[in-house]
Amino acid sequence: MANAEHSGRPAEAFGTTADGARARLRAARLGLWLLAAVLAVRQVAVVLSTPRGERLTDLETWVGPEGVLHVSGSLYDSTRFTGTPFGGLVLKPLTRSAEQALGWGWTFGTLLLVVALGVIAARALPRPVGRRTALLAAPVAISLLMLSLPVRNTLWLGQTSIIPVLLVLLGCFVAHGQRAGGVLVGVAAALQPTLLLFAPLLWFTGRRRAAAAAGVTFAAATALAWAAMPQDSHTYWVHHMAGVGLGGPADDLANQSLHGALLRLGLEGPLEIGLFLLLGAAVVVLGLRRAVHYARDGQLLLAVALTGCAAIVVSPAAWQHQLLWVLLAVVGRVGRRASDRLVWPVAVVLVMTLPAKMMLPNMAVLHPLRDNVVLLAALAAATAVPFLSRTSPHFRSPVPTRYAAPVPARFRFVPLLPFLRRVLTRPNLLLELLLIRVTYAAYAKVRLAATGGSNSAGRARAEEHGQQILDLERVLHLDIEYAVNHAVVKIGWLRNFFDFYYTSFHFVVPLTVLGLLYWRRPVDYRWARASLGFATLLALVGFWLYPLAPPRLMPHLGIIDTVHGVQDFSKPDYGTLTALTNQYAAMPSLHFGWSLWCGLVIAIIAPRMWMKALGLLHPLFTAAAIVATGNHWILDAVGGAIVVGAGFGLTYLLQGPRARTVTAAAGADAGAGAQAGAKAGGAAAAETGAATGAEAGSEAGGEVSSGPSAPEKDRTPS
Repeated sequence: MANAEHSGRPAEAFGTTADGARARLRAARLGLWLLAAVLAVRQVAVVLSTPRGERLTDLETWVGPEGVLHVSGSLYDSTRFTGTPFGGLVLKPLTRSAEQALGWGWTFGTLLLVVALGVIAARALPRPVGRRTALLAAPVAISLLMLSLPVRNTLWLGQTSIIPVLLVLLGCFVAHGQRAGGVLVGVAAALQPTLLLFAPLLWFTGRRRAAAAAGVTFAAATALAWAAMPQDSHTYWVHHMAGVGLGGPADDLANQSLHGALLRLGLEGPLEIGLFLLLGAAVVVLGLRRAVHYARDGQLLLAVALTGCAAIVVSPAAWQHQLLWVLLAVVGRVGRRASDRLVWPVAVVLVMTLPAKMMLPNMAVLHPLRDNVVLLAALAAATAVPFLSRTSPHFRSPVPTRYAAPVPARFRFVPLLPFLRRVLTRPNLLLELLLIRVTYAAYAKVRLAATGGSNSAGRARAEEHGQQILDLERVLHLDIEYAVNHAVVKIGWLRNFFDFYYTSFHFVVPLTVLGLLYWRRPVDYRWARASLGFATLLALVGFWLYPLAPPRLMPHLGIIDTVHGVQDFSKPDYGTLTALTNQYAAMPSLHFGWSLWCGLVIAIIAPRMWMKALGLLHPLFTAAAIVATGNHWILDAVGGAIVVGAGFGLTYLLQGPRARTVTAAAGADAGAGAQAGAKAGGAAAAETGAATGAEAGSEAGGEVSSGPSAPEKDRTPS
């Protein structure tokens, strides 16, 4: 009631608003739980629909009819079993039941462990937790776990790597009493030795009984396994030095530990071992120090995640199914500004859910980063990422994001998504680069899959569509591809020019335009980027629904492929780029579409006429290049123009007009203010009116981010 009276609204309206907010929150929670359920069902379906022998392969290796747990000799003779002797001791009694329920039972059991892990992690968030976070954290955590590569890998292989993580979380957040928690952590360390790092974390955070219990439990479990399986224990702890060399080759890309990275860099022998021990000790000391700091700060879940990340780095082998600790580090808060707050969680989620090839381009200079991307994420989390302390004033109240002035739209229903109307003055650069890279990688994958994952799958259909396009062009008298192609081939310098233009400017110009907009006109950047994204998305739909053979891949036309060389049409798959991209993604032409987008953006935004004219020359040259090189039909360019126009239209419909359009109105207001001042007989009044209008125009334009936030009077639509 007090709030209602202060705000000038009746109590009924206030109550209605609160009820509506609660209803939306409940609907969001239900939707997230449904999403988590769908993801769980999908993961189970993928595993169980795979033929036996191709699924749960690690579990089959251990407990199947001829698994290593049945052999009379050492478990490690074949190096197929990578667990500790205590792990083998625990699994041996389960071999018969595991064989009987090798599919459904093990998969559903692992699924339940994942759900329990998500619920515990959600409840371990640092207090106090808002109502919305408390309601939505569990389904969000479970959904992220289901999408993560470690969980998917665990379900596929039939691994047990969820169990140590769950034991540690149970010991730290659920167990009653320090001894019980320490015992759980000790059992986890007995299954995965590097998790013994949690004992010093417990010790230095004041839980010394738990630390002692963890150490005693680890020692007792290891001694029990040594007494029951002395040969296996000697092989694991002495011959293999705590598991070194078990499983796949240590330099395999799947081994995301520091040891594996050093081997991939070409180091070996005493030098590699010495460097590994030295760097590993530094990571342990620094990682534990940071973990203790955040635990004392009240962020125990973050402290646990950082300790787990340090364990990944110093482990002799950290296979993909053992990397779940990195995902838990998503709970850390990074960045004083609200616009920076999403960078760390987005980066972690992308690293843990997408293959490394989608994170970084396939360039030789970037291979060391791409091959170790998860290791680098774990190393950064454990030693370098500046997570905010709860005592920081920015922990719960980051510096607010500044927005450009709102822009009036011609139609009442625009924008359809009102929250997109507020335009960030300058989006976070790292976040933009991550999203652009991942979006392009997804675009490339969808484009390749548009004909069934290979060019041969849709060749006949694509050639049939190519003939349809050619027939339509003949009706419209647009079939100039053959004449232009052969005319250009006869002129060497012109052929070389169009070949270079086709292969070089397609990516360089759009990236340059985006970069310049971000640097000089950040308010216009989001409008341009959104329209390009919508156009590309619509083009993907076209590739999927209408695979089309370009003129150069129509055998009977005689078109010369000036870029890729002579093609062998007798092969199902042909063309220099067959292995990289879908050769039948010709309609619409994104070569022309992206160039037209560049031309229009430059023509709209550039301040001088010669710049506008130069920008519009780019789509003209691109249209000539795609036809002259035999890579597209004329109608492909028409299709590219259509999706670009639709992209601009969708951007206007969803987020409203671009912020820059207010400048004209602001300038008009400035002129009107100046005239009014002059009529009033005061030159000072005219200057004041002009300055006010100019300030409003500056706030609406691309230079908003360089100055202070706009006052409230400038934020209202003119």
